[in-house]
Amino acid sequence: MKKVLIYDTTLRDGTQCEGVSLSVAAKLRLAEKMDSFGFDFIEGGWPGSNPRDMAFFEQVKQLNLKHAKITAFGSTRRANTKVEEDNQVALLLASEAPYITIFGKTWLLHVEEVIKTTAEENLNMIEETVAHLVANGRKVIYDAEHFFDGYKDNPEYALKTLDAAKRGGAEFVCLCDTNGGTMTDEFGEIVAKVVAHMGDTPVGVHCHNDCGLGIAVSLEGVRNGATMVQGTINGIGERNGNANLCAIIPNLILKMKRQLNCESQLSKLRDLSLFFDEMANLRSNTRLPYVGASSFAHKGGVHADAANKVKRSYEHIDPALVGNRTRVLVSDMSGRASVMMKARDMGVDIDSKDPLIGEFLDELKNLEFRGYEYEAADASFSLLLSKFLKKHSDHFKVRGYRVIVERDEMGRTTKSEATVKLEIDGTIEHTVAEAHGPVAALDLALRKALSKKYPQIKDVDLSDFKVRIIDSAEGANAVTRVQIESKDNRNKVWGTVGASDNIIVASWEALKDAVEYKLSEDE
Repeated sequence: MKKVLIYDTTLRDGTQCEGVSLSVAAKLRLAEKMDSFGFDFIEGGWPGSNPRDMAFFEQVKQLNLKHAKITAFGSTRRANTKVEEDNQVALLLASEAPYITIFGKTWLLHVEEVIKTTAEENLNMIEETVAHLVANGRKVIYDAEHFFDGYKDNPEYALKTLDAAKRGGAEFVCLCDTNGGTMTDEFGEIVAKVVAHMGDTPVGVHCHNDCGLGIAVSLEGVRNGATMVQGTINGIGERNGNANLCAIIPNLILKMKRQLNCESQLSKLRDLSLFFDEMANLRSNTRLPYVGASSFAHKGGVHADAANKVKRSYEHIDPALVGNRTRVLVSDMSGRASVMMKARDMGVDIDSKDPLIGEFLDELKNLEFRGYEYEAADASFSLLLSKFLKKHSDHFKVRGYRVIVERDEMGRTTKSEATVKLEIDGTIEHTVAEAHGPVAALDLALRKALSKKYPQIKDVDLSDFKVRIIDSAEGANAVTRVQIESKDNRNKVWGTVGASDNIIVASWEALKDAVEYKLSEDE
């Protein structure tokens, strides 16, 4: 059984995703990361389409890549134009990429109605472009655009387009489900027929997720003989995205027992997923299969209890295989087992027979009823449990706080002033701070009050702030939940929560827990 090659198009097709833009530096760092993971091909962009892609191909030559082949992407020559005179083809060669991927038309609808040429000229465009690139020392992967739509419309002509690429010297032909609308059964049948037709020319698949089937049809393609899968990290891409390599790779290795060159790096898969999010400045999707933070998270008490006794009872693989881990979520659905597992996970020593656990569960359910939620607020949960078990001493006592917001309509400026009064070791610290917003002012005043005794508090940054209205039917009187994510200079991240019918009070609770947790952890 042949190895399945992984072809990544994150740096080209992935950047067509709404809200995603990668700098040249980010693309270069990602290329190094994908190479070290073991990807076989990295599609860097379309030379000539924009200055950024040209800069990438100029600079990527300086990288010391160990395994991956850099690929430039482009089109066949234009209709009724000599391939030697097509500027876009010349730019592909100028990129000096060792591999070039070109796409051509398969569907007669596109041939006749979109690029306005004849069926025969389209075949010439494919064959001549591939042959020209090969004659100039490049290896060529041919992407058959809209292949499945074209095949269902006219299978004979669709196969002729692949034959043209083969005659030109293409090393691979890749079948593209460009509209993402093909069902798994017909996808597999078509791939099997193409594999048989192409003989010794290997076949790949390039799928989109418009029907939510990008992963499924990619796997079906491999099951029917495809030996290359094109996709993107985390499934980003135009419209609903491309096939998600972070799910395809573990499915191929762990479920389908296929050989991949990146198999030895599988435990770094989650790290690769998070690294891309960091480079693209995106919030990580916690619900992604295999690599998402929620992939092996247990909330229901029965589930958590069973997973604690026998991991595989509620986990389809060992999370460590893909660099992930088991997480226990606590909520009003939790039982004693969930609390015990969560406490152990957070390093809190607890006796399973302690009668206080039952009381703590009652308090937890009461707090959730009042608007609190601890799934993304591990730090607040840890403080709550430690205080309930009398294993925590506060580093400060709050004696009072106040916020004033002023609006100068003439100057159209807003100023917030916060006053905080804390007792620390019997001494009152009374501080004032100003900022544009009330939460920022409170945050600054709180830090100012603590920094004399606890200078490490200066290293804490508020990295995310979320507000949720719990019962919108109450209008402006609704309970508000505030969740804060904090980070220190060691890149440790923790979450805290506050809830109240007053948004300032809710914010203060989350801010107070954030600094208290930092001080407790430092001890």
